[in-house]
Amino acid sequence: VQLQASGGGLVQAGGSLRVSCVASGRDFSSRGLAWFRQAPGKEREFVAAIRWNSGSTRYADSVKGRFTISRDNAKSTIYLQMNSLIPDDTAVYYCAASSGFPIVSTMGLPQTYDYWGQGTLVTVSS
Repeated sequence: VQLQASGGGLVQAGGSLRVSCVASGRDFSSRGLAWFRQAPGKEREFVAAIRWNSGSTRYADSVKGRFTISRDNAKSTIYLQMNSLIPDDTAVYYCAASSGFPIVSTMGLPQTYDYWGQGTLVTVSS
């Protein structure tokens, strides 16, 4: 399984950005995919997750109402649309995929995911 994230960049506070993650190598229909982020000097934290087959989603409280995770089956790609960005959103954003079908209660845990992309940097200026 390979995950390739892209779309990061520099954006002003209040702006929007969309990051993408192309997944390849296996059938993803029975998997969960997620976005995590890691800011300088901080631990990696959960952002959003989606079950590939059902499209059901889960979000961290800090991004609810501002971020939207989605998938494009034909392109084997997941997206993270980020609106109303704030400086605290500055981080390297990583996409991740599970080996199996995740239980909803575990979708926010990094140990649920077995495959990780290389990350894309999002910088929000004040």
